[in-house]
Amino acid sequence: MSTPDRARLAEIQREMQRSTMFTVLLHHSTASKAGLNVTDAQCVNALKLDGPQTPGQLAQLMGITTGGAITAVIDRLERAGYVKRTRDPDDRRRVIVELVPENVAEFARYFEPISHAFHERLGAYSDEDLAVLLRWLRENNEAMPGVIEEIRELP
Repeated sequence: MSTPDRARLAEIQREMQRSTMFTVLLHHSTASKAGLNVTDAQCVNALKLDGPQTPGQLAQLMGITTGGAITAVIDRLERAGYVKRTRDPDDRRRVIVELVPENVAEFARYFEPISHAFHERLGAYSDEDLAVLLRWLRENNEAMPGVIEEIRELP
């Protein structure tokens, strides 16, 4: 395998930086449309992607405290109708946060333009190109929790 061109790597890094900027702005827009803040909206997203979770799991993922901060997030999401708290059937002391699917479907409609844009652009790529993109996204996503933790530990 050949060594990547440094200029190309720098260009990719700039484009990823731009992509991240647009993603953050996009999430502010969608959260605002749903009457949420970004952290609350990302809790909904995490529950949609990974299923029901404990408040502690959500707090850890979001980088907020397991006490009052995550409780306030869950309270707001519950009042908005996006989540409900249930008891863990195996340990009644434990609370599980899960989505209310019919209400989340309303929130999901704000992401339809994103979905259309992705499908429109991805339709121009070959299966081989898509395989490379998918591999990169998976590897990047696997690395991000560690990167986020590293950033959180910086002085």
